Amino acid sequence: MAFCLGYDLEKCKYLGEGYEGQVLLTPDNKALKIFKNSEKAFHEYDILKKCEGSVFFPKAYVLNKNVVLREFVGGIELREYLEKYKINEKLARNLILLMFEFIKLGFTRIDTGSKHIFVQEDYSVMIIDPRKSYTKVVNAPYKLLRALERRGQLDDFLKVLVEMDPNIARYWLECYTFEYDYVTMGTRFKFSK
Repeated sequence: MAFCLGYDLEKCKYLGEGYEGQVLLTPDNKALKIFKNSEKAFHEYDILKKCEGSVFFPKAYVLNKNVVLREFVGGIELREYLEKYKINEKLARNLILLMFEFIKLGFTRIDTGSKHIFVQEDYSVMIIDPRKSYTKVVNAPYKLLRALERRGQLDDFLKVLVEMDPNIARYWLECYTFEYDYVTMGTRFKFSK
């Protein structure tokens, strides 16, 4: 038997593996993330602690060398959700609020992959695997916009974004690297890079 942070690993459920390590679900419904590198574990734990109290991030409980124990995030990956369902106004608003939260928390990386965003039953969203949030500079949610565009759902998202903050909508689209014609509320956006 192998133990990690007091958990019998044979009693944990394997959730998946990524570039930086693997994730297990503990019997008491927590996520046990075993990193290949202790420095990466520290960075993720540090980001989660800085985000403590945010409704968009799981609570981090323990860091021990290359292992992080954190709150389990259920739901469905955003990229999977977008393959099966259309984005609705509530989900669009929550995705926009997530990006605004990144800004509020002082992130220099205002972006994350759609596989790291989990949609809950009530259309709220939570993020897992925050990386390089304070070290990499990304001024707009390129990956999010690209995921929406690829699935033909960018228009619905942008309608909500323009309604919430037309200046941010313009800026994000100026930063984004595709040609896009968009007309709403008398404002015409045409950007290409």
